[in-house]
Amino acid sequence: MLTGPFLLKSIALRVKSCLQQNGIVEGREVENEKKERRIVRKIDWWLLPLLFVTYNLNFMDKTILSSAAVFGLKNSTHLHGSQYSWASSIFYLGYLFWEYPTSVLIQRLPVGKYVSANMFFWGAVVALTAACHNYGGLITVRFLLGVAESTISPAFLFLTSMWYTRSESPTRVGIWFAGNSLGGVITSFLAYGLGHVKQPIEPWQWMFIVLGTLTFLWGFVLLFMLPDSIANARFLNDEEKRFAECRVVRSGTGKVQHAWQSAQMIECLKDSKTILFFAISLLTQIPNGGTQNFGNLVLTGFGFTSLQSTLVTLPASFISIITIVGTGRAAGHWRGITLYLICAVVLCPIAGSAIIYSGGPSQGVKLFGYYLLATGNSALPLSMSLVGVNYKGSTKKMTMTALLFLAYCAGNIAGPQFFKTSEAPQYQTAFRAIMVCYALVLVVAMALRVYLVHQNRRRDRAEVAAQDEALRGFADLTDWSTPGFRYRM
Repeated sequence: MLTGPFLLKSIALRVKSCLQQNGIVEGREVENEKKERRIVRKIDWWLLPLLFVTYNLNFMDKTILSSAAVFGLKNSTHLHGSQYSWASSIFYLGYLFWEYPTSVLIQRLPVGKYVSANMFFWGAVVALTAACHNYGGLITVRFLLGVAESTISPAFLFLTSMWYTRSESPTRVGIWFAGNSLGGVITSFLAYGLGHVKQPIEPWQWMFIVLGTLTFLWGFVLLFMLPDSIANARFLNDEEKRFAECRVVRSGTGKVQHAWQSAQMIECLKDSKTILFFAISLLTQIPNGGTQNFGNLVLTGFGFTSLQSTLVTLPASFISIITIVGTGRAAGHWRGITLYLICAVVLCPIAGSAIIYSGGPSQGVKLFGYYLLATGNSALPLSMSLVGVNYKGSTKKMTMTALLFLAYCAGNIAGPQFFKTSEAPQYQTAFRAIMVCYALVLVVAMALRVYLVHQNRRRDRAEVAAQDEALRGFADLTDWSTPGFRYRM
């Protein structure tokens, strides 16, 4: 086993060979840039639609419960008291249960095939929800659905860091995450259409059957089209594969390593920025967990009918799409503004929740407040993109990804519990909690920025010999072990 200077020499030779073989050499920058733009465009057109549609289905499967609730699910399954809240929360207990094991499996197994296998299981579980006739059956399938879907987000972050450089990642994360919001649009139309179908089964049952079937069939698309790695991407030729791999190595993103390193996991847990990223995820997902599952119930409380409630959510979904894609592009274009963007997108939800909490003078004003909540959905993908570029080392990055989604689960488990049946349809406790959570996000995001600025300045002052960034790409080193690494904000 090579160590010390021998390892560095070996890595240097591999880097030099990689760069020379693909024309990534000094003096040919213009040619390299043209070639890179062409290959990145090719990757985008193949990979992003697959991730976008999958994330679309991922969101639809979660939010269809809210539509089903106003089309007879609560009566058919005999839910009472806080049982609907727990039917919402139990999904994230399943998600939480499988989150860390699946993060390990993502690193060790062929990621494309693993994601497609999860799609088959996930689609079957969604369709079987239509067969539930009591609380026990409903919480069982919801738990299993959480297990199935826990793979998607960490796998997509893994794929994004595999294929894209640090500057490209925020925009790409924003694009596939926007599938969430488009999923909200499609869910609204699907629920409205199926809400008119009364026979031979209830409208809510049709919603789960149709959605489950679509999800299962999409699994076949991923099985044949989603690559496990750059090396086996069928849409690139051999030269393009080598170039695609070398460019991310040169950027410092690094090659995929399949060995799990306990030292990197421990380092992640000791890293101060870990708790701050964890807090942002937790605080943004407590509001999300509530509004995602109680949105239609809140709207019927404003005076809309069940059918109307499925359509008046559409503007919120469009606002969310525009905000997610827009902030993702901005974060990718201007370095150092991502944490400012997180602060900006939570200001509207603070105002919106205050309007709803105060009762509002009219239905229109309360609906406007509800639409303001939609910009808060952008905070999580912005945070996810920062995790992708600020954690180095395969195991350290996957550990942080698992912790990020542990917080995601905890927030979504807690969120529905603030929507108390006794307070329906105003839900004062819930909207007070939403205000507090988003206000705390402002504080934590600014604290994280101060910390990262301090760390970068400390590294700038350190007397360390500069190393080629491509060397750090080939070696599976963490950000702590890479003196030249600088954190993005």
